[in-house]
Amino acid sequence: MTNRTRPSWLDEKEYPFKDHYFKTPQGDMHYVDEGTGDPIVLLHGNPGWSFEYREIIKEMSKTQRCIAPDYIGFGLSDKPADWDYLPIHHTKHVSNLLDSLNLDNITLVFNDWGGPFAMAYAIKHPEKIKKLVVTNSWFWPVTHIPNFTRFSGMAGGPIGKFFTLNFNMIGKVLSKAAYGPKKKMPEEVRKHYYMPHQEKTARKGTWVFPREIIGSTAWLQVLWAQRDRIEHIPTAIVWGDSDIAFKEGELKVWTDLMKNHTLTILNKIGHYPPEEAPEEVIKALKA
Repeated sequence: MTNRTRPSWLDEKEYPFKDHYFKTPQGDMHYVDEGTGDPIVLLHGNPGWSFEYREIIKEMSKTQRCIAPDYIGFGLSDKPADWDYLPIHHTKHVSNLLDSLNLDNITLVFNDWGGPFAMAYAIKHPEKIKKLVVTNSWFWPVTHIPNFTRFSGMAGGPIGKFFTLNFNMIGKVLSKAAYGPKKKMPEEVRKHYYMPHQEKTARKGTWVFPREIIGSTAWLQVLWAQRDRIEHIPTAIVWGDSDIAFKEGELKVWTDLMKNHTLTILNKIGHYPPEEAPEEVIKALKA
């Protein structure tokens, strides 16, 4: 474990977990490791980090081991300015961390970019996966869907880069816009997504992810081509129906693919079911 001073914006009552760090060639990757029992691995999206799973960790760590990494460039992990932040390289970090912990009977919970990372690990180690909990995510090419190509081109292009690096567009604006209409993200919570006083260079990862929705199409195609390796895994789908990103088409891909699934539709919940409706994700984990 590495001893570090926590940032002043972090509410330790909301996030009362011990800090753990895993060394990668790009720096230290922070992760939460709470509780004992069969492991639950929680993989965040953009601009999230393990903070978005805090309520789930508090409850589920009473009976199981909860592991939630912050990818390099996110949360409390190191944020190198000179790294490429490509998803395929994030995946190696996640895989190496999980392998180092020697886990079995894993439940994978994921949102947004956590989907490709979770599926990459599950495809590689299907024998280690007990259950999947899918919340508003994907892991296949989306070049044919205008909603994704437009967003990737805007937020992941030169304009998006300028506004994200200089004005924290992804963390400040899109995190709020992606929230569903049932609830509004309180400012005390939202600051944990845009991280006040953060250096411009520390926002690079949040810009690269939108670009790579289309930029990583070849890698997503490789994952999708191996989907038969995971289609049998018991799966709970917990889906916000008011997401500006993932809609009915993406939900149908999941329900068609996973042979043994349950489905919970969350009315007026947006992109972040673990943040907006953690009690529903907890129900799926306990089912």
